[in-house]
Amino acid sequence: MDANFKKQLEQIACKVRIGIIESVHAAKAGHPGGSLSIAEILTYLYFKEMNVDPENPKDPKRDRFVLSKGHAAPALYATLAERGYFSPDELLTLRQIGSRLQGHPDMKNIPGVDMSTGSLGQGISTAVGMALSSKHFGDNYNVYTILGDGEIEEGQVWEAAMFASNKKLSNLTAFIDLNNLQIDGTIDEVNSAKPVDKKFEAFGWHVITIDGHDYDAIESALAEAKTVDKPVAIIAETVKGKGVSYMENAVNWHGAAPNDELFEVAMTELNAALAAFN
Repeated sequence: MDANFKKQLEQIACKVRIGIIESVHAAKAGHPGGSLSIAEILTYLYFKEMNVDPENPKDPKRDRFVLSKGHAAPALYATLAERGYFSPDELLTLRQIGSRLQGHPDMKNIPGVDMSTGSLGQGISTAVGMALSSKHFGDNYNVYTILGDGEIEEGQVWEAAMFASNKKLSNLTAFIDLNNLQIDGTIDEVNSAKPVDKKFEAFGWHVITIDGHDYDAIESALAEAKTVDKPVAIIAETVKGKGVSYMENAVNWHGAAPNDELFEVAMTELNAALAAFN
């Protein structure tokens, strides 16, 4: 990847992380940990990979994205704001009465949101349906989704995975955010789905394992995904809470908002990281 372009993506991801922290702090609620862990993936998808246009968010030829782990909505909103779907100022209305930015994505009111999600396990099923529709009607758009590693404990995920393989949905790519933490502890403590790669392989998917914060790895994986005639699962090894020191690998930041003091700590770190690009 071109070094200058990679730097641009890194800057955008840093701004996405700032948007996540600002919105969750303003709402005094939300899910920062699993939002911060997917900043690079979302940045690459919306600023490089996907065929989308903020000026025409309902373009029938656009690629689709489904945030199956819908509680990470702050990450999606911050990315959409940076991409130009709406003003970043609106991020400060997260979860407030009358705001379009609900705690989980809402396809009816938020431009750029292709599917309302929240109940874990259901997002990938709708992504499968979109991919099937694209194949059936010859629309030629691609579908991308992000699942949580705790989310894949849901049985519906594997029903969808089986169906996608049987229908050879090569236009479907699923990122699994493997940060090893969920709401009640580590995935090993709660209900481990490991080995995740072998499970998706057993269900007929092409599997690629990467560092989910490495743009070269993300780019390479998505390029490889285009060469196979089956759905692709990209196992993205990530750090929950990435970018904010006290949130990294800390399960208590799965669904909690920083107080004013910790907000300032996070913003100092993130703004310093952003300034380092200049």
